[in-house]
Amino acid sequence: MLGILHRAHSALSKIGVLIVVGGPQYRVGSHRQFVLMARGLATAGIPVFRFDYRGMGDSTGKVRDFEAISDDIHAALDAFFAKVPGIRGVVLWGLCDAATANAFYAKSDSRVVGQIALNPWARTNEGEAQAFIRHYYLQRALSRSFWRKVVGLKFDAVGALKDFFGKLGQSRGGGDGGASPDSRALPERLREAQICQGQSTLLILSGQDLTAREYENRVAESPEWQDWMTSPAVTLCRLAEADHTFSRAGWRDQVTVWTRDWVRNLSA
Repeated sequence: MLGILHRAHSALSKIGVLIVVGGPQYRVGSHRQFVLMARGLATAGIPVFRFDYRGMGDSTGKVRDFEAISDDIHAALDAFFAKVPGIRGVVLWGLCDAATANAFYAKSDSRVVGQIALNPWARTNEGEAQAFIRHYYLQRALSRSFWRKVVGLKFDAVGALKDFFGKLGQSRGGGDGGASPDSRALPERLREAQICQGQSTLLILSGQDLTAREYENRVAESPEWQDWMTSPAVTLCRLAEADHTFSRAGWRDQVTVWTRDWVRNLSA
């Protein structure tokens, strides 16, 4: 595996950040997000390690699912601690399915002292369809541009109805959310991992992202999960206008600031 270490410019933090990538993605990140954030954190005194797990980016090996990278995270932590022996613990940082992979891994390694989870992946076919119906179709129905297309006969009503009823049928089904040795649905396993981890978590959610909406829908279905999200162990931050990958500079920089301040507070 190939990894990049960003040494801290000063010894301000005893906690490092390990950036775990979500697929299909590699260590640079969308819009160079991981590179720029790592440099910013290192300047602020926080060491950062970002890497390509096996089968991703410049690392060799077979392509693997996010639920099969625990050994890769462990090896990256070994390398991080070997290169920066002064750190006492590491925060796992992940976007999308990397956030979910981190939740599954964290409880197995005492070196992990916290997690930063952005738009966690809790997808099932059923959940995706429900999020699409609740958020996408409702927004379209309230949009002026949508009704202008309808009045101007520029709207494919037949195609839209087929798509809607297809999603409606999916929403009543029960997708498995992906293969795993554990036969339970992905949201159930993620809920258990987050609730039982016993670590501080910074949770960052985008306002314009169906993955985030689907995650919140699942949390809303579980009083236990809701209690965890509102507990002192969780710091919840929202960017109302942001998309899934925080593609604008302002959104990306805000994520970096939240990460920096949260890690500094945890280190103190």
